[in-house]
Amino acid sequence: MNYFWAFAVGGGICVVGQLLIDYTKLTPARILTGYVVAGVILSAVGLYKPLADFAGAGASVPLLGFGHLLAQGAQHAVDECGLPGAFTGGLTAASGGIAASLIFGVAAALAGKSRDQN
Repeated sequence: MNYFWAFAVGGGICVVGQLLIDYTKLTPARILTGYVVAGVILSAVGLYKPLADFAGAGASVPLLGFGHLLAQGAQHAVDECGLPGAFTGGLTAASGGIAASLIFGVAAALAGKSRDQN
């Protein structure tokens, strides 16, 4: 049943994004940014944790999870370092995932063969 709820919630998040692309003039970059901000807001008001507990990877893998990670990192750093932690905490918390995505992206680009798209 966990797989079903992860699929349903993650799919619902994707459906909302697709509807925003299809029926509004929002660019994909604005929608992605909106999802990250929504994750921060849901985390701040305490709604993200119950959603992630219920849906598992369906809520934590999409961009809402990245926003939650940034918010939790900033909150933890503020608790430890004070106000300067608000500027560094989110980046510190997300640095492992960002570094891994860059490394794997470069490795895939080096391993793959480039083709002309014309």
